[in-house]
Amino acid sequence: DGDASELERTRQYMNEAFQSGAMTCLICIASVKRNQAVWSCCGCFCIFHLVCIQKWAKDSLFLVSSPLTDDDFGKKDYPWPCPKCRFEYKRSETPSRYYCYCGKVENPAVDPWLVPHSCGQICEREFKPSCGHKCLLLCHPGPCPPCPKMVTTTCHCKKAKPVPRRCSAKEWSCRLPCGRILLCGQHTCENSCHAGDCQPCPRVSKQSCICGRQTAERLCASPQWQCDQVCGKCLPCGNHTCEQVCHAGPCGDCPRSGKRSCPCGKTKFTLPCTEDVPTCGDSCDKILECGIHKCSQRCHRGPCEICRQEVEKQCRCGKHTKRMPCHKPYLCETKCTKIRDCQKHQCRRKCCSGNCPPCDQVCGRTLGCRNHKCPSGCHRGSCNPCPETVDVKCNCGRSVIKVPCGRERTIRPPKCKQLCSRPPACHHSTQEKHYCHFGQCPPCHQPCQKKLTCGHLCPVSCHDKALVRQTGLHQSAGPWEQPSEPAFIQTALPCPPCEVPIPVYVSPLPCHSANPYSCKRFCGRLLDCQNHTCMKECHHVTKLNSSADRNKAGPECSQCEEECTKPRPSGCPHRCVLPCHPGDCPPCLQMLKIKCHCKLSVLYVECLKLTCADLKEKELLTSCKNQCPKELPCGHRCKEICHSGSCPLNCSQKVKLRCLCKRLKKEIQCSKIQEGQVSLECDALCKEMKRKASEIKEAEAKAALEEEKRRQQAELEAFENRLKGRRKNKRRKDEVEVEQSSWQKYKNLIMLPVFGVAVVVV
Repeated sequence: DGDASELERTRQYMNEAFQSGAMTCLICIASVKRNQAVWSCCGCFCIFHLVCIQKWAKDSLFLVSSPLTDDDFGKKDYPWPCPKCRFEYKRSETPSRYYCYCGKVENPAVDPWLVPHSCGQICEREFKPSCGHKCLLLCHPGPCPPCPKMVTTTCHCKKAKPVPRRCSAKEWSCRLPCGRILLCGQHTCENSCHAGDCQPCPRVSKQSCICGRQTAERLCASPQWQCDQVCGKCLPCGNHTCEQVCHAGPCGDCPRSGKRSCPCGKTKFTLPCTEDVPTCGDSCDKILECGIHKCSQRCHRGPCEICRQEVEKQCRCGKHTKRMPCHKPYLCETKCTKIRDCQKHQCRRKCCSGNCPPCDQVCGRTLGCRNHKCPSGCHRGSCNPCPETVDVKCNCGRSVIKVPCGRERTIRPPKCKQLCSRPPACHHSTQEKHYCHFGQCPPCHQPCQKKLTCGHLCPVSCHDKALVRQTGLHQSAGPWEQPSEPAFIQTALPCPPCEVPIPVYVSPLPCHSANPYSCKRFCGRLLDCQNHTCMKECHHVTKLNSSADRNKAGPECSQCEEECTKPRPSGCPHRCVLPCHPGDCPPCLQMLKIKCHCKLSVLYVECLKLTCADLKEKELLTSCKNQCPKELPCGHRCKEICHSGSCPLNCSQKVKLRCLCKRLKKEIQCSKIQEGQVSLECDALCKEMKRKASEIKEAEAKAALEEEKRRQQAELEAFENRLKGRRKNKRRKDEVEVEQSSWQKYKNLIMLPVFGVAVVVV
């Protein structure tokens, strides 16, 4: 009587464990072999390679810790998830050893008579939920089945007699009224025998609030309730009123009465409740945010300032010290030279504390697919398989499967259920029906039906593309050359001689020798199958009753051993199950495996129903009755049941339509919006808001323009002032450079008298 879902999961895991190649590691997409170390998740019981799950845990921890800052790194134990069920494990729970399923034996030996990766001992794991018993199966994959022990238990309400039941389903109901007294203390539970506490009393009664001012009809299960009115009673001080909302008991003393402390807490004052507490004038002495120094200000209200005291600080790496304000952190410019966990790159962080984070560079090595590079962080060991997928198609391209990148060269193409559409290679107008394939089509087995010279039709199978062995084309160069295998070529063979029996005139014989004899031709009598004739040589046949059965086969004729070759109904791909027989073939009762209209579900339908159904019935038979998964042009999912053809365009999904300013919104059918039938225009308030916003923008732009002019004018004045100072300095430099020598200063005074004396002399 218990839940069989866990038992079904265990059976599935057992089947996959025994089937070769059925158990697959979801990380590397490879088969799990018997001699490989594995790890099983305790949440979903999925099995992975031990090396793969270790690498997965390391990469997950790196991706979680990569956005952390240097101060936060290494301070918190971040978990890593299971690749399938996302069950979280701690960093310390990363698997490092290979155990069996029950966890008793490390590195279990490979035994062909046991479940792979099992120790063969009794499981003895506790059942979940815990009942005190343990699993009695041998060490197995998957969850433990429900507890099969028999226990004697009573029902939930303890009224029925104890009965023996399975431990996994020991809780049961006698279906009698519960009868327990509810929390209200007045009524009893009217529900049938149930587990857990009784539900609250569903009856209604008039109840007063806590303060007694209001009365209302409420559930009997919640007798106490508060109204929304403030108490408002005068407090003992006579100056203030009670500000509590609907309460029981006395209001209490005034919160501002009694002794009150100053902001720093050193001095207490006894003041009336109408006066505020003053500051004491002493130093604050509260511990600042740095946790070392105290506030040096006088007693004040509000928070203290940041610590501005200068101290000798050491950087994070411990190599440098510097005197600076206490509230500022100190990080030096020295780069760390330690090698990270990838064993390839240096840390190169500034002022590293020694706890270097994982390498943040991309691996970039070429993956096993030879098409892409590893996108993971720099790591040790081999890279994970390529995460990309490639489409592998059949010959016609209608059947497609997705395979991991790199395996498209070794994977077999999918089996296509579509018929081959190639033209026939023989003289027949149509070829035999067969499925899509690669390479050449199979040989044609239809009757040749060519007209012979005698006028009959050729009854043998088609021989336009017959395989003929080639002999005598290659001559060996000597005895040392090995003979090659005979080659076959396709060629058209002539039709064989006609074997149809015809009556021939027999010469007269003497009376004494006029006895039946064999003419060595085929018998030619019609067999019981009504489809073939006797192929024996002319032989004696027992005389039949009537002359109408002269051409009918007798007991001495051969029995037909051919298969039924009658045409099948349209759409039926199966052959007749009976041998060659007269009359019509029996209806086909085999099941056809087809896909529904949405190509998501596989349906099994009787061939007879599908071939005899009309278009409407075929539409219903090939529908999975689920909602159509296709998307409409508007982006919403189709609401119709699985159907053929294109989806209807009238989407009935409700969407929100907004005006141009995004203020007004309205829910309208999606199809009306797509057709452009509905639009939401802005109202007068929207236009007024737009006008005000434009005025504010113009005012801001005008103010910014004036501010820019003032700034440019100030820069121009400053530039002119600097330019005037430079001109004065340049004049002074020119005057110094043009200063004349002594001869240039006094040459006029010396030369004038000399010229004057010379003129007088002349």
